[in-house]
Amino acid sequence: MEEYLKSRKPPFSQRAFGLVKRLSWKQTFAALQYPNYRLWFWGQLISLFGSWMQITAQGFLIYQLTKSPAYLGLVGFVAGLPTWIFMLYAGVVADRVPRRRLLLITQAAMLALAFILAGLTFGHLVQPWHILVLAFGMGVANAFDAPARQAFVLEMVEPEDMTNAIALNAAMFNSATALGPAVAGVTYALFGPGWCFTINGISFIAVIVALALMKLRPFIPKAQMNSVLQDLKEGLCYVASHRMIRTIIVTVGAVTLFGFAYATLMPAWAVKVLGGDSTTNGFLLSARGVGALIGALLIASLGRFKFRGRLLTFGTLAFPSFVILFAFVRWLPLSLLILIAAGMSHILIFNLCNSLVQSFSPDGLRGRIMSIYSFVFFGLMPVAALWIGGAAEKFGEPAAVIIGGSISLLFALAVFFFVPKLHKLA
Repeated sequence: MEEYLKSRKPPFSQRAFGLVKRLSWKQTFAALQYPNYRLWFWGQLISLFGSWMQITAQGFLIYQLTKSPAYLGLVGFVAGLPTWIFMLYAGVVADRVPRRRLLLITQAAMLALAFILAGLTFGHLVQPWHILVLAFGMGVANAFDAPARQAFVLEMVEPEDMTNAIALNAAMFNSATALGPAVAGVTYALFGPGWCFTINGISFIAVIVALALMKLRPFIPKAQMNSVLQDLKEGLCYVASHRMIRTIIVTVGAVTLFGFAYATLMPAWAVKVLGGDSTTNGFLLSARGVGALIGALLIASLGRFKFRGRLLTFGTLAFPSFVILFAFVRWLPLSLLILIAAGMSHILIFNLCNSLVQSFSPDGLRGRIMSIYSFVFFGLMPVAALWIGGAAEKFGEPAAVIIGGSISLLFALAVFFFVPKLHKLA
């Protein structure tokens, strides 16, 4: 009898209480003990705030110019197209050159593109095709920036604090997501979109200064250089042969392509479904960011926990459920609450997927593996934007969101039943 009682799992309430007891405010910011990471954190936080102001204003501006949800999808498609062209190659570059140098180049390029869009807008010259071309340019810079940025984490912190640093990266991203769109909506309404783009351009200075001030270990290039194709093939083969990495990356792809596609429609949703304006659009995007920030801080507070698989599984099931629920709501306050819940569950997926993939990645292949991860994440965004924009044009925004959420939920259930080892990962 004693053995039976010991083997039984404790009640759910007891397990939930145990989880709450693990939360530690001190552990939440463990990665900030590293000086280089502190510089990165504050520089990126300022830069991301500006980036979200531009993303919000850019989407609403092109919707004002065209009145077409399909154009919203086209902007997303054009911005993500460089991922397909450059990102896998960028992963090879990130394993060959100092990542700080690569990040300095990409951040400077994004600064220049933001100021160009601001100039066109202030001069009353901006046309839809200008936004598309500049979105493509931002996409090129991001294709080289993302793999280097993902792999750069372990140059700033020790491996045991990697999950915490990734969680804080998500926290900084979603702090900007929570505030940037709301401020952009108000700024857009009061002063126009040009100031949103200008603030974004200025914000890149913060991360450039932070990168320049870091004191990093010297970069040691590979002793033997293969061809680009050989290096790329090595990374692809490793991912293809590693079942857990493969499953996690496919999960990221499914969530990006179907579950997260709804975000493309926020400007049209604010106007057509909720009867709002640019401020409403900003509040919708900010609500999602508030939820994601809460989720990221929750993960950071758990410390060096050993149940990432279970938390990831919960996120993959909860997120599409909230997306489907959002599609049926027509009252703004309730819509905002659901988006907060969706943001929390969404960040569980991407934060834990990132952490688990990096845990399974050898140092010499990290840049290439993270380029494949980033390729799936960013590369499927334009496809998601394109299909949901077209579906919204034909069937309406709510129907398109329900379709995407339902497919994402079905995929999560399939992984739960057919890959049980995933939710057992420590």
